[in-house]
Amino acid sequence: MPPYLNLDPARAAAKLPDPINTARFAKAASFCAKGREDLAKRGYAPDGKKRLRKFSTWEITKYLIPVAPAHFRRVLKANPELPQGEGDGGSKWFSLEDILTIRKHFASEGISTKEYLPYRPKGVPAKIAAVANFKGGVGKTSTAAHLAMSAALDGYKVLVIDLDSQGSMTSIMGGVVPDEWKTVFPLIAKDYAQSVQQENRVRQARGEGDIPLDETLQEALEISADDVIQSTHWPNIDLIGAQLNLYWAEFQIPVWRMGLRSWALWDGLTNFLENEGILDRYDLVILDTPPALGYLTINALAAADILLVPLGASFLEFDSTGRFFDMLYSTFASIEDGENAALRKAGLPEMRFEWDVVRAIVTRFDASQQTDMANVIQAYFGDFMNAYRQDYTALIGQAGEQVNGIYEADYRDFNRDTYVRGREAFDRTYAEFKELLIGSWWRDVQMMENENGKA
Repeated sequence: MPPYLNLDPARAAAKLPDPINTARFAKAASFCAKGREDLAKRGYAPDGKKRLRKFSTWEITKYLIPVAPAHFRRVLKANPELPQGEGDGGSKWFSLEDILTIRKHFASEGISTKEYLPYRPKGVPAKIAAVANFKGGVGKTSTAAHLAMSAALDGYKVLVIDLDSQGSMTSIMGGVVPDEWKTVFPLIAKDYAQSVQQENRVRQARGEGDIPLDETLQEALEISADDVIQSTHWPNIDLIGAQLNLYWAEFQIPVWRMGLRSWALWDGLTNFLENEGILDRYDLVILDTPPALGYLTINALAAADILLVPLGASFLEFDSTGRFFDMLYSTFASIEDGENAALRKAGLPEMRFEWDVVRAIVTRFDASQQTDMANVIQAYFGDFMNAYRQDYTALIGQAGEQVNGIYEADYRDFNRDTYVRGREAFDRTYAEFKELLIGSWWRDVQMMENENGKA
C-alpha cells in the first residue's frame, strides 16, 4: 500500500515537537549562520581568506593566450623580466596577475591578427549587465559569477554588485560585509539625499520650509564609491557586496519617494555609477539581483545596458519568465507614462527606457530530457533567446560544493574530460555574452562617429 494510507493520528501527534515560537527561528538562524560560515570557507587559505589558484602553462595556452606552449616558453625565456611562473621544467604555474602582465607583452609584441587583449573601444563607458528573473534557483548568481570570472580571465576589469540580501554572490567572491553601509544602500540613500538638497534650494528660493534630512541621509552624503567597493581574490574583479540588512532598502525606498515625489527612485544606482566615475574605472559592471521585481531590481534593470534572464527548460520556469517580462513591461511603461505626462506639460523631452539587448538563457540544461521543452521555449521567445543552452555538468555541481566558480576549480581535481566539458558550458555562454558586449560597444562607437560627422 502507498505509505500515506492508514496513518495513525495519535502516533503522528506523538512525533510533533512542542509548538514553535519566534525564539526557535533565532536559534535556527544562528545554527545556519555558523554552518554557512564553515561551508563558505571550504578551500580558503589558513588565514581565513579566499585565494585564487594559479594557472598552468597548459591552461594559459589553451584558454587564455592564443599561442602554442612551446612559443609561450620561448617568449618567457627571451624576456626574463616577465613573470616566469613557479615549478620545475615545463610545468609552470602562474598567478592571474602574472598572466595579465604576460598578455600585455604579447599584445604589444605579438602578431597583430591575434586577440591578446579583448576588444574595448576608448571614449565609451563601461557596459552594465543585469542578471534577473522572478524565480529563484534558475542560475542567476551562478551565471553572473561565471560571466564576471570569464570576463576577468579574458582581461576585462569587472565590478560585481550584489543586490540580493541573501548575499550568495558575496560569498562566492569572498566578500566581507559587516552591515548595510557596505552595500548599495547608502549609495541610493545618497542619491535621495542629493535630490532633497536640490529640492530644498528651490524651496528656499520660494521662501518655503526645507525637507529635513535625518541622520542616516546626512551620513549617506559622505559615502563615496571607495567606501563600499572592496577588492576580491581576483585581481581584476571588485565587489560591492550584500548582506541581510540590505533588504530594508525595499521598505525605505518607497518611504523616501513619498517624501519627495520628484525623486526618480529607479535612477539611484544609475546616478551612482555615472556620477562616481565607476563607468570609467571598469570595463564591465555585473548586477546580481534578488528573485523579485522589487525596488533594488528596478534600479538594476534601469541601469542595465544588457539584460540576461536565466531560466530552466521547464514549463513552470517558462511560465514564470513570461510573467516576469509582463511585469517588466507594466512597471517600466507605467514609469514612462507618469514621467512623460509631467515632461510634456513642462515642454521638456520625453524619457524612455532602452536596453542594448535582452537575452534569455536556458541554464542547467539536460539534453536527454529537456530538448523538446527547450525547443518550445526557443520558438516562443524567438530572438530573446541565447542560441547556446548551458549544460549542467558534474564539474558545476562539485565546484558549487566548495562555494567556488568552475574557473576557480583546479582541473587536477577532476577527470580531464569532465573539466573540459564543464568549462565549455560557461565558455560558450561567455562567448555569446561577449559578442553582445563588443557588438554594443561597436554600435556605440559608430553612433558617436556619425554624430560627430553631422556636427
